[in-house]
Amino acid sequence: MNKFLILLLLPLTLFAHMNIAVSYPYIGAITKSIGGEHINTVVLAKGNWDPHFVVPRPSLISKMRNADALIMNGGQLEIGWLPALLRRAGNPKTNVGSNSFLNLSHHVELINKPSSVDRANGDIHPDGNPHFHLDPQNIIVLAKTIQKFLISLDSEHADVYNKNYEQFSASWKENMKVWQEKMANKKGMKVIQFHNNLAYFNKAYSLNNIGTIEPLPGIPPSSRHIIDTIKLINDEKPCCVLHDVYHSTKTAEFIREKTGIKIVLMPHDIGALDNIEDLTSLFDYLTGAIK
Repeated sequence: MNKFLILLLLPLTLFAHMNIAVSYPYIGAITKSIGGEHINTVVLAKGNWDPHFVVPRPSLISKMRNADALIMNGGQLEIGWLPALLRRAGNPKTNVGSNSFLNLSHHVELINKPSSVDRANGDIHPDGNPHFHLDPQNIIVLAKTIQKFLISLDSEHADVYNKNYEQFSASWKENMKVWQEKMANKKGMKVIQFHNNLAYFNKAYSLNNIGTIEPLPGIPPSSRHIIDTIKLINDEKPCCVLHDVYHSTKTAEFIREKTGIKIVLMPHDIGALDNIEDLTSLFDYLTGAIK
């Protein structure tokens, strides 16, 4: 029997890869690092998009229909777009509660949990701040969670997933030492944010966020709030405005004209800026941006 016929007779599962849909690029990067050649990652949102708002385009519906599993950030970060995508795709493998569905927010400790949920307080997240991946220590937790998830789906390749996790974890911990050294002399530094998406990063490196340009989450600043923010900056002398890439910097630039404060763009995910190509370069940038 020639080699070609032998290949045809081999089980198709030997060549199959799991299609793992993920909501954001950082999840895709971790998942690919752990899964290696045995998975295909399908990232639904782009890194330079506002993670709260993603349009459920037909192309995304098709990707969801062909997915073998779904990993989401959770913490209600996707609440404005993912449920509609799930309904339209109608794929039982990606349904909430299925064995092939993973909500990462259930495996980390969320901060900034509101004492009450009221729309008068803006677009708050009832479960707490959902931007937990910006604490580098949480990346280790998420990688371990994804490792266990992949093994639950594909125990045949458990040794591969275990090995890949150990390599990822060891490399990441070495990077964390470098980032900790870079940020050591910034402990206690005062900062302003546009939106409080850096809460976990600030906590990890002991930065002191004294205010936000948004008066409430998702609420545009009023003239009164801008005046109050200018006064706060003049009184407290924070080093800079840490600004996300998906909101306009127009208001921050006006405040800069009045106070001289620096504006530092802080990417939140892979692809948020052109030079953020992976998780390591994301944290290299974040820990080097604040002077």
